[in-house]
Formats: sequence, structure tokens, C-alpha cells
Amino acid sequence: MAGQPARRKRQRGEVEILPSGSFRVRVYAGVDPLSGKRHYLRETVPAGPSAAKEAEKVRTRLLAEVDDRRNPRTSATVNQLIDRYLSVVEVEESTRAGYESMCRNYIRPVLGELRIGRIDGEMLDAFFAELRRCRRRCDRRAGTDHHTAGAHDCDRRCKPHTCRPLGASYMRQIHNVLNGAFTRAVRWRWIGTNPVRQAEAPPQPTPDPQPPTASQAAAIANEAWGDPHWGMLVWLAMTTGARRGELCALRWDRIDFTTGIVDIGTSIGQVGARTWEKTTKTHQRRRIVVDPQTLALLQAYLRHSAETAAGLGVELRPDSFVFTRSPDGSTWLKPDSLTQRYARMCARLGWSMHLHQLRHYSATELIAAGVDVRTVAGRLGHGGGGTTTLRVYSAWVAEADQRAAGSLAARLPQLSASPWTEDASTVPELPAPAHGSGRDKGNPYEAIAADIRAAIRCGALLPGEPIPTIKELARRYEVAEATAHRAVALLSASGEVVVSRGRRARVGYPASTSTTQDGPSDP
Repeated sequence: MAGQPARRKRQRGEVEILPSGSFRVRVYAGVDPLSGKRHYLRETVPAGPSAAKEAEKVRTRLLAEVDDRRNPRTSATVNQLIDRYLSVVEVEESTRAGYESMCRNYIRPVLGELRIGRIDGEMLDAFFAELRRCRRRCDRRAGTDHHTAGAHDCDRRCKPHTCRPLGASYMRQIHNVLNGAFTRAVRWRWIGTNPVRQAEAPPQPTPDPQPPTASQAAAIANEAWGDPHWGMLVWLAMTTGARRGELCALRWDRIDFTTGIVDIGTSIGQVGARTWEKTTKTHQRRRIVVDPQTLALLQAYLRHSAETAAGLGVELRPDSFVFTRSPDGSTWLKPDSLTQRYARMCARLGWSMHLHQLRHYSATELIAAGVDVRTVAGRLGHGGGGTTTLRVYSAWVAEADQRAAGSLAARLPQLSASPWTEDASTVPELPAPAHGSGRDKGNPYEAIAADIRAAIRCGALLPGEPIPTIKELARRYEVAEATAHRAVALLSASGEVVVSRGRRARVGYPASTSTTQDGPSDP
């Protein structure tokens, strides 16, 4: 209507001048889903000649974040996010206890009181860099590492502080916990983006099993047999490669003395002093065939256990636990007690070892004997069809492949009619291999290609199966992705790997086998 003033559009956001001359910008960002209160984005611009213009730019940026839903919708802290995440994530009790320990010792003391909207990649990179410097995050001053946080009189257990970095594997687990929590926060629309993905993930540590040598294994077995109960447990761990919790959960009715098969389907979990029976780590049941000597030892141990129970006037039931402190086998051993006893025994022998190395010993001895990786993975209970076994024991797989080549050469017939027989003992000097041919240990991409080639030859990777991705190879071998690409290109050039656009690289089929999109066609 003529004569009436035009209405001005209401401005979104507020810019307030503080007594110090600074400008405080506030933009409404919705209702906080946790508290139910109005949530605002706030930012202060320091005083200065262009402070007013900078405040207007900040207001525009905050409004854009709200419109694009990139702003945090809540003022919740990292502590609140961790509490919420742990209340909904579905993991085993032992895994949950590990998550809680990581949060209590490392995440909450540093990041817990910060709002989730303030966390960014730079802050997380600095957080992990500090853990790499010192796991206790000391202030670089001389101090003492006390053996307990409570009041006490210092003794030899309290030592001068020495900065030690946190293990790479543990830091990667902390990164995974943070990534899982912030991924949920994005899904819940607490924040717009996941800041953990903006930070560099700690590198995956290279597996280094370090199994005991043959002489060390013999000394360990002889020392353990001083106690028949303990000796039987150590021997079974050495021959089957079972995990400590699986040994604690083993029952007599799961051993078939006719076929020599040990059925492993449960495990004992432990957090502190509390223990419980659960499924195996991979939630899969497996059946392991034991050798005649181990089977005879188990039969003798069963007779010994039954005689001991009868002497005390109790009955050894078929479902009794094999390793127990109760005469009737009604209770299981605690996994932590096995670890501690084994470490003390090895310390008496002059070595620093842990019980899990017997599992490595079983795996490496089987691979060295020429057993294919898939069979070893099945006995150990590894998932992924041998991928984990190949990753951890790749050095032993390559060594076994080299010995297999030597064994084949030894069984070949002697050449007597070949026109080159007389010159076979004299090997001419060959020219240097062309670029990309052969295996030069100085070239990382050729070493990667050689490991994949060994996995193909020993059957760990079958024709048509996908090989590890470029990112997985780069992370596993700690090289650039371009180096991993070069390794796959080398295998593709030789026909051992087939690369197609938009699909993962796969193991090639023999030249005599025609292939289709889904694999070899029927003859």
C-alpha cells in the first residue's frame, strides 16, 4: 500500500560489541538433542580496526554452516559422546573393557572436556604425536614413575621417569574408538563431518611374531613337564596353536580319542577377576586333528585325572574341564594365570616370552613343513580364508615357497641326453634385468609382488580370488600407494593378476583355462 514503509527482512544471527571492543557473533543452530535447549554457535572476533567487517564474515560463515548442516547441533563434550557411544556399541565384554581402559587413560584426560564441535584433524594429529613422544604425556621434566597412584612409600618399583612412546597398535585402536564414536555422532546429526577422518591414522604395525626356536621350544616343554598338569597344557598349546582361553574352556567330551579330533567351540573370557565362558574370538567352531603322540598323552592325562578324582571320592564327568584346579573338573582356569605362569617359567630359563608365542610356533612349524596356508588358518581359527595368516606369517610363506622349489629340483630326473648337459655346471653371466623384471630386494614394489606371487603359488590365493587392495598393500608394507600400484602392474604384466576397470584385481587363471566375468567356464 502506498505511503507505508517497506518491511526490512529480519537479520539472522547477532553481532554484539563487548566492553573490550571485541565482537561476539551468535547464530541460532536449532535445539540441542541432549539437553532440549536452544543451541547457538558462538565465535568472538578480537578488537581491531576491521573487527566489524570480520564479525560480519564470521556471521555469514556460521549461517552457511547451519544452512548446509555442517554445524554441530549440540554442545556435547567428547566425554558425553564417548558415554553415549559405549552405551550403544555392540562388542564383547572383554573388548568393551579395553575400550573403557583406552578412554579412561588416554582420551578423556586430554579431549574429554572439549566440545565435539571444536575437535579437528590438527588437534587429533597433535594428540597422537604427544602419545608417540610419551605415553604418560609428561611435561619433559625429571620425575618418578610410581608403581601406584595412592599414598605409599617408594621402593625399587618406583623408578625415574623415562619417556616411552605408546605402541603403534594401541594408538591405532584408540584411533578406531574415536572414529567409531564420531561416525555415530555424524549419523545422529550431532555434527556435520567426522574430524577423525581429517587426521592421519597411526600406521598399521608390521607383524613380528618371533616364535621360539626349536631348541627353546624343547627347553620350555621339558621345564613345563615338571608339573604334569602344566606340561600337558603347554604341550597342547604348542601342538594345536589354540588360544589360551580356548585351552581353558576345553572339556573331555570334546576330544574324540577314536579319530584324534579336538573340537574347539568355546573360550574363557576374563576382565579383572571375573571370568565367563563365551564363543571363540572368530565366533566359529573348528576341529583340529592331533598327532598320535599328543593323543596318547591326552589319554594318559585322562587316566591320571580320573584316578586322582576317584582317590578323593569324586567323579570326573564327561563334560569336565581338561585343565582345572578342581578334582572333579567343574571349574576352569583363569587365562591371565596361564600368561603369568608361562612368563615366570620362561624368565627362569633366561628368556622374556609370552604364552601367545606358542601359537606362533605352531603356525610357523606347520608352514615350514609345507602345509598350505588355508589349512594352517583353519587350525589356528583365523578368519578371511588365510588372509590374516598370510599377513602375519608372510616371511615364512615365502621361505617355504623357496624350499618347495628346491625340493622339486632335487626330485627332477638327471639330464643325460640334453645338448646342454656339459655346460650345465657353467652358468654364464647374464645382463642386468630389464626394468620391472625379476625380484630385486632393493625395490619395494618387487618385494610386494614376490610375496603375492608366493601366496598364489602356495594356494593362499586361488584363481579368481581378489588380492588385497592398493590401500591395504600400501598400509601393510608401509609404502606409497604408487609403489603398491607398481607391484600390481608387475603381476598384471606377467599374467598372474587380472586387472579390470572398476573391479578389484584378481588372481589370474591358467592360460589353458578360458575365463568369463565370474570365473573359469565349464570345459
